[in-house]
Amino acid sequence: MQQYPLLQTKLHIPPVRPELVSRPRLIERLNAGLATRDASSRTRDAFPRALTLISAPAGFGKTTLVSEWVTGCEQPAAWLSLDEGDNDPTRFLAYLVAALRTVEPGTRQGALSALRSSGTANTATPPSVKIVLTSLINEISAIPDKIILVLDDYHLIEAQPIHDALSFLLEHLPPQLHLVIATREDPPLPCARLRARGQLTELRATDLRFSSSEAAEFLNQVMGLDLSAEEITALETRTEGWIAGLQLAAVSMQGRDDTPSLIKSFSGSHRFVLDYLVEEVLSQQSASVQAFLLQTAILDRLTGSLCDSLTGLNNGQAILERLDRANLFIVPLDEERRWYRYHHLFADLLRRRLRQTQQEQVPILHTRASEWYERNGFSDEAIEHALHAEDFERAAQLLEEHLDASWGRGEHGKLRRWLDRLPEEMLFSR
Repeated sequence: MQQYPLLQTKLHIPPVRPELVSRPRLIERLNAGLATRDASSRTRDAFPRALTLISAPAGFGKTTLVSEWVTGCEQPAAWLSLDEGDNDPTRFLAYLVAALRTVEPGTRQGALSALRSSGTANTATPPSVKIVLTSLINEISAIPDKIILVLDDYHLIEAQPIHDALSFLLEHLPPQLHLVIATREDPPLPCARLRARGQLTELRATDLRFSSSEAAEFLNQVMGLDLSAEEITALETRTEGWIAGLQLAAVSMQGRDDTPSLIKSFSGSHRFVLDYLVEEVLSQQSASVQAFLLQTAILDRLTGSLCDSLTGLNNGQAILERLDRANLFIVPLDEERRWYRYHHLFADLLRRRLRQTQQEQVPILHTRASEWYERNGFSDEAIEHALHAEDFERAAQLLEEHLDASWGRGEHGKLRRWLDRLPEEMLFSR
């Protein structure tokens, strides 16, 4: 077996920062995933849940939350911080065994022997992986204590043999072991089956975003600002509780006297937010995904066929579902996951990039959106996009077709706003 030098810092639990905003509501959810349901039962449900999945975009405090939780947990926790180099199955298994040895140093000798004897040419094949994992599972089953195993940044793992290995481990997980995965996107693991069995605890972006009280504590106590309740609410609304967004806003406000105006203007075009989102999110995507994001950035709501009208392709729904699974700052708007929207700050960034790089495409995209909305009976949206495209002839025609109905519904203010956006000569000529 090829000998990999193991970087010990990958096995260290990140220290809890003293300025941490404690999150007892989430700690309670995580603790519930470890609770034994019925000690007298002989069924699988008698044991703690197999997996805790913490899946959310960059900057939602996943690692911070898990490190706070395991530091205060009764059960010992093994930690493995993953990186791109861990896509080699042998290297991954070596680190997995090493992580578990940090909490049970006297065990796993059988797994180590299996790993060393698995050879170099066939380490990625399922038989050798299963041999190592079978030995590991048997050894864990023989110890009396329960162990938590945390795999952080699992989204960096792309090798299918490793996903298969982890699926095998989850299917045969001994009751002494609880697996925790922190990731920016949902892993290709049997989560649906575990969910149906009641063996899965999940925390997502909606759970991790800061509440109003958490945002206030973070901004005023941790970041040392002196914001009013109204200013905190405005920032929380603008960032949608995104922790990194609040931190970037706070950094930009420190030492400045124009806080109210900065809060009012804070958006995805702000340089700190822009740098973060470009580096951590946008640049990590493939060229085709980046093109899709820019072409659909003009939309307030997204659905598959609407996106297809803008991109000229027929894979809109599949890409939206992929973005949803990847937690790419996209928010489902219904239970069926047919309609989505982008996170406000992410949408700001995409629209800014679109204007900077493809300004000539903006009116074309708005016109395509207007045509789709008209075909599908959304007259208000059809008019809005026609006006954004500055296709005033089209906008006026749509207005004339729907004027009586809008007037009858008492939508006088909306009609006034639309009419104000038309050229004066067009108002007098029609």
